[in-house]
Amino acid sequence: MPHIRPHLFSLRVGHAARSTFLSGHYTRQQLGKDLVAGTTVGLIAIPLSMALAIACGLPPQYGLYTAIVAGLIIAVTGGSALSISGPTAAFVVILLPIVQTYGLAGLMVATIMAGAILVMMALMRLGRFIEYVPEPVTLGFTAGIAVVIATLQFKDFFGLPIDTLPNHFIDKVPVIIRQLPNLYWSELVVGLSTLAGLVLFPWITRKIPAHIPALLFGTLVAFQLSKNGYDIATIGSAFQYLTADGQVGQGIPAALPAFHWPWQMQLPGSASLQFDFPTVQALLSAAFAIAMLGAIESLLCAVVLDGMTRSKHSANSELLGQGIGNLITPFFGGFTATAALARSVANLKAGAQSPLSAVIHSLVVLLALLFLTEVLAWLPMSAMAALLLLVAWNMSEAPKALHLIRTAPKEDIWVFVTCFSLTVMFDMVVAITVGILLSAVLFMQQLAKLTRLTRINDEWSSELSGAHGFRIEGPLFFAAAERIFAELALETKSANAIMLDLKGVQLLDAGGLSALNRLISQCQATGVFLVICRLNFQPLKTLAKAGTQPIENTLLFTATRTEALNAMANRIAQQPAVTV
Repeated sequence: MPHIRPHLFSLRVGHAARSTFLSGHYTRQQLGKDLVAGTTVGLIAIPLSMALAIACGLPPQYGLYTAIVAGLIIAVTGGSALSISGPTAAFVVILLPIVQTYGLAGLMVATIMAGAILVMMALMRLGRFIEYVPEPVTLGFTAGIAVVIATLQFKDFFGLPIDTLPNHFIDKVPVIIRQLPNLYWSELVVGLSTLAGLVLFPWITRKIPAHIPALLFGTLVAFQLSKNGYDIATIGSAFQYLTADGQVGQGIPAALPAFHWPWQMQLPGSASLQFDFPTVQALLSAAFAIAMLGAIESLLCAVVLDGMTRSKHSANSELLGQGIGNLITPFFGGFTATAALARSVANLKAGAQSPLSAVIHSLVVLLALLFLTEVLAWLPMSAMAALLLLVAWNMSEAPKALHLIRTAPKEDIWVFVTCFSLTVMFDMVVAITVGILLSAVLFMQQLAKLTRLTRINDEWSSELSGAHGFRIEGPLFFAAAERIFAELALETKSANAIMLDLKGVQLLDAGGLSALNRLISQCQATGVFLVICRLNFQPLKTLAKAGTQPIENTLLFTATRTEALNAMANRIAQQPAVTV
């Protein structure tokens, strides 16, 4: 029997590309739209990819390598037709500590591990389980990540004389506050100019991405200030690289991404990666966090695009494409990649029709790497920080978070606050783990409250002395069953017979079964006759699997309430004879 929702279970390499190009309906007009959309989003991706690499503690070219290689591979092998993949802001809080502790090689190895985990998740058909991540958890950790990213940008945005920031947020804030009196006004002017352009330009027109004119304006302000003797840090002055003949170059090398063994890569002046058990253990833990976040990011992005296009992506195929992309990209200098929601939505709004637009986006970034490196070297560091501040604001989804706080039940608010706080103070893995567990516990608490025990006051209650009837409505799982059967146990002290109507019970789990068995044992010890009637399929199956059988003079199962009443009447009628 085929699945009702096949997109949740399908798995094949290149699902999106196959569905588009093998259908025979792709037209020349659609090709033109893909060219425009791919070029547009490629221009957006160039500065963003560089800024995100810098935020992760890497030279900017590694962000471009990621957009080129991962963007192309995931587009060809993934399951979402219009997603644009590359470096994203959500990963900064995970990747920066890896780079600081294990260097570039450690980051590349962790990325490969994460890719393998994503492939395994796809093969296990886990794509549909994204539906089980509660919204307060998602909003909480994304808002927390936004705060961490914004904090990391203050150093460059204000031009603060800080060599390196501490690893933990609680240590970063005092360092930044102490250095604020030493800020460079020229850097701040450039950052504010860029930020103003990013905020105000969309009011003029939305046909051109605001990143381009805003960064151009910030660069012009920086150029004018430098002509007047002010020192402005740029990509060209902040980053160096070694040329093939051993010379030191400034900015970004104008060269294609080259093949390297990921575990041998290292930044100038850093030590090589030492493989030992603690290192592998730490990188595997980081890789698991990368894979989980990558799965959530990419599938949420695909769900959003589905809602805007009224289409359906293949969740498992998208996980497979993301895994393949992250497995291959580190061999060509790229680091962790996933679907980027802002770039994907921009791709859609620019008229994208197929995964070809994502391929074109990667080629546009490649052309910039080959021919525009001298221009890109002029970009001010404070302008790049301003760009990431806007990214952090958009990522925080502040209006949505505030709406949740104003309107959601208090349980959801607690989950949101917990995830937000743990992400900022500790890390995202702890936040998501605790958030999901807390959501599950609170959900079970609410679900347990829905299970009710109701006394049945039918006309027979006066005719059958000592016979009590009860109806249970709701799931009898461990959190609810203890309370329900504890109440029933009290009834055994004053009853000769008890009828339980389980028509309203759709679920009986192991905890519920254990509580029921304790009630049966108590009835057997006190001589109370228990009749259970109108069982649904799942509880009946659970009882049958557990081998629960009728017990003479103690336990009986009936199909109807009438049969249960007759059985209780017969039992009560026999009791005087039994007790004489």
